[in-house]
Amino acid sequence: MTARPNVVLLDYGSGNIHSAAKALERAGADVTVTGDRAAALEADGLVVPGVGAFSAVMEQLAAVRGGEVIDRRLAGGRPVLGICVGMQVMFADGIERGIDTEGLGEWPGTVRPLEADVVPHMGWNTVDAPTDSVLFDGIRDERFYFVHSYAAQDWHLTPDVTHRPPMVTWSEHGSRFVAAVENGPLSATQFHPEKSGEAGIRLLANWIGTLR
Repeated sequence: MTARPNVVLLDYGSGNIHSAAKALERAGADVTVTGDRAAALEADGLVVPGVGAFSAVMEQLAAVRGGEVIDRRLAGGRPVLGICVGMQVMFADGIERGIDTEGLGEWPGTVRPLEADVVPHMGWNTVDAPTDSVLFDGIRDERFYFVHSYAAQDWHLTPDVTHRPPMVTWSEHGSRFVAAVENGPLSATQFHPEKSGEAGIRLLANWIGTLR
């Protein structure tokens, strides 16, 4: 019997993460919820959740040296999955209520307020995923659950000819925004897979499948 991959769900004080832990377990992982750096570095996969303000999430990550953990994992090709604000902080910076906060800088670009008549963008929405996406394999036509007022609305990373180009999935609410990214060991979703029913479980299972 194949062992279930060990996934650390990084606990750094950003909201209730128990639903994400349960979803990851349903999707096929053994889950540890912890802020311990050694455990986060050694796990087969690391999930970085995030709710609330960009600046607050960055402060909380800094308090547990989360940025260092993420950077070290990615440098070693170790998989990381960011969810919601956990995705947003992977970008260079975020602007909320006129305040510009530096992000982790794994990708260039700025997270900005959504330009839509109704904000926040809350509820189910479709996505436009690349045909060769691993995360969306078998679920490209499904809907996913979003709760956010900010997003990355452009993609600026120039492909490296020596590596597989990033796969960017888009969605739309007022205007187009980045809904998910697959970029080597770093993947992320703006929506919440753990709140997206069976489609969300399948997406997490697709990611967990890359850990084996």
